[in-house]
Amino acid sequence: MTMDLPKKPRATKRRGRHPDKALSAAFCRAVAEAGRYADGNGLYLHVDPSGARRWVQRLVIRGRSRALGLGSYALVSLAEAREKALANRKAAREGGDPLADRRRSEGIPTFEEAVEKVIAIHGEAWRAGKTPKQWRASLRDHALPHLGGKSVDQVTTADVMTVLLPIWTRKHAMARSVRQRIGTVMRWAIAQGYRNDDPAGDAITAALPKRPVLVQHRAALPHGEVAAAVAAVHRSDAWVGTKLAFELLVLTAARSGEARLATWDEVDLVARVWTVPATRMKAQREHRVPLCGRAVGVLREAEQLRGVATRPEFARLVFPSVRGKALDDATVSKLIRDLGIAAVPHGFRSSFRDWAAERTNHPREVVEAALAHKVRNPVEAAYARSDLFERRRRLMDDWSEYLDEARGQVVSLRR
Repeated sequence: MTMDLPKKPRATKRRGRHPDKALSAAFCRAVAEAGRYADGNGLYLHVDPSGARRWVQRLVIRGRSRALGLGSYALVSLAEAREKALANRKAAREGGDPLADRRRSEGIPTFEEAVEKVIAIHGEAWRAGKTPKQWRASLRDHALPHLGGKSVDQVTTADVMTVLLPIWTRKHAMARSVRQRIGTVMRWAIAQGYRNDDPAGDAITAALPKRPVLVQHRAALPHGEVAAAVAAVHRSDAWVGTKLAFELLVLTAARSGEARLATWDEVDLVARVWTVPATRMKAQREHRVPLCGRAVGVLREAEQLRGVATRPEFARLVFPSVRGKALDDATVSKLIRDLGIAAVPHGFRSSFRDWAAERTNHPREVVEAALAHKVRNPVEAAYARSDLFERRRRLMDDWSEYLDEARGQVVSLRR
């Protein structure tokens, strides 16, 4: 059986008879083509390109054309949407304001209140514990002074422009984060039926100043200088947990957060395997790391730090900070910067990658697997089922031996 799809509304005002109960429940369930489908009484079913569906009613309220979100199709049936649309139209014709009435009855939150609701929803899913803190700090400094007291349905594109323009060129990375976070809050408001558009979305892209795209690589050392950097860190007066975390980061070519936040339940010293859970990996996939002999030695030394943690939630950490909490990324970065090492923690992954390419015959796919890089080509990814673990173990053993041989042969970086 074929189904006739209602025609999408024209750009000009509809002429002739207006639709009345033009949609059916079967059509609403089956329609997949993005568009806006009229039912009657100003009621439309909006179908997004993603497939999401929601009810929107267009009404003239006290001389102004307004759009009212009536909720998601998943929560509001066609019959319920019609009932709401008819009630709203009657109220508007009698001089009432159904939009204002709904705000009063439902208590549409302010932008500041919505921020907290969104953080509460995503809090457990966010991988980094400091993400809620970053959200609050960036929005407090830049968005809340302009948007905080506005109800989420009243935030406009002009409001978002007011937030972003002062920092768009001066603090571009921060501005992009603020825009993304405002957009997340606005999309939550859409899902709640408080509004129908995202004022931080594509509409303001053309209005914001264009910036030249500058590719900046993370500062990294030549691979021949890495061993001296590790030695310099160990000679420093830094906290032992910081020094050991840094060395494990270098030996395993791990990302900073993966090493700093490692827990004892992830480590098997007998099998010499460190299994980083998907929740702490950039690619959101579990990653097994083969541990060379020196990496096992680092972890044996770290066992002396057990009991340093001051609170139960930090007791499982392999490398607690001097205060017994999670080791902060800034601590490791500051240490190597203060020692005059011209690199950032992430740059040691680049040093490892250069060494593997220049000084070894290990296949590229083995090196990429060691770095936990996602296979970009979908065809190649479909066949890349193995994590090449044993081949990666030989690679990491070779890297450790290279660092051992280089130690003492390179002039100290501090000279």
